[in-house]
Amino acid sequence: MSRPAHLLEHDHEDLPRKQRRERARAERKALEQAAATGVARRTRMTQLGIVLAVVVVGIVVVLLASGESATIKRIAPETAAARNVTHGIGKLLAGIPQSGTALGQPTAPVTLQYYGDLECPVCRAFTIGALPSIIQKDVRGGELRVEYHSLQTATREPEVFNSQQLAALAAGKQDKMWNFIETFYHEQGEEDSGYVTESYIQGIARQVHGLNIAQWTSDRGEDALANQVQRDAQAASNAGLEGTPAFLLGRSGGTLRRFQPSSYTEPGSFEAAIDKLAKA
Repeated sequence: MSRPAHLLEHDHEDLPRKQRRERARAERKALEQAAATGVARRTRMTQLGIVLAVVVVGIVVVLLASGESATIKRIAPETAAARNVTHGIGKLLAGIPQSGTALGQPTAPVTLQYYGDLECPVCRAFTIGALPSIIQKDVRGGELRVEYHSLQTATREPEVFNSQQLAALAAGKQDKMWNFIETFYHEQGEEDSGYVTESYIQGIARQVHGLNIAQWTSDRGEDALANQVQRDAQAASNAGLEGTPAFLLGRSGGTLRRFQPSSYTEPGSFEAAIDKLAKA
């Protein structure tokens, strides 16, 4: 016999934070698996899967031959591939005002709060999939302002999570947080591989065009930034957010409500909701 809803909610609130995070992690893993299954189904009748398989095998062979671990992500900002990433992100964000964690005009009528973990693969799918169209249409068009907030889900070690998020917030002190998080998601490594080291974070920072590395390094130690990470965690808890990516959407200055898109890689459901709010 099922328990009354108010008792279930009480049980949920009593769960230790770590246990709730692990449950959210399991749910996100299931989502990733479902997404992967969908992709496989759609591409089964094409040759793309074969091509990708050949490429992956080639990469693994090269890594094994060189004696390097395939699980460690290394950033080389001076390479052509890294420069292409930097150029693409710069083009996407060019001319759009940034202020700390926010991207877009401060007078935009609609606000989207994006809660993410920089090591979350589904966040990467959203950031590379649906978000560019949202930025080009709604943020650049002045209808939407997007705020990035942190929520630990995919990153296992709290120390690593804090380190990478403080690095992003420090870039925000120079109004380049969105360049940093976009670069991080584009350069994201394999989950649970331990790829996020200090060297990796430094590499991301060096890929952010125009970032003053000396100032960024100093700003990473500010107590105000550590407090921001804690405020994000509390805000996510207050809103009942446990998995990532998670979204709160609404009229700017008003009450933001939880928004569940129909897809993380297609912008349609986001844009429809934003247009409706902008015209309200």
